[in-house]
Amino acid sequence: MTFVNYFPGRGTVMEKAYLEGEAKGEAKAILRFLEARGVPVPQEARDRIAGCTDLDLLNRWLDRTPHVQSVDELFVEDAAPAADRTET
Repeated sequence: MTFVNYFPGRGTVMEKAYLEGEAKGEAKAILRFLEARGVPVPQEARDRIAGCTDLDLLNRWLDRTPHVQSVDELFVEDAAPAADRTET
């Protein structure tokens, strides 16, 4: 008997649950790193981070976490108009 698993990439319930879990884990890591560094995180920012399900965005925030002095710096690129952003 052969078992074929089409996860990930098939839009399955299992894949959706996995990706939601990944997003929650990334958000938790961001908040924990900011807390460990003593960066104050207002409730609005905490809710924004915890509620985000975009893994690419969460990964960008996670990459910035060691370098920011305030949570506003974490979101700086996201506030800029799309035309002002440059690809690196």
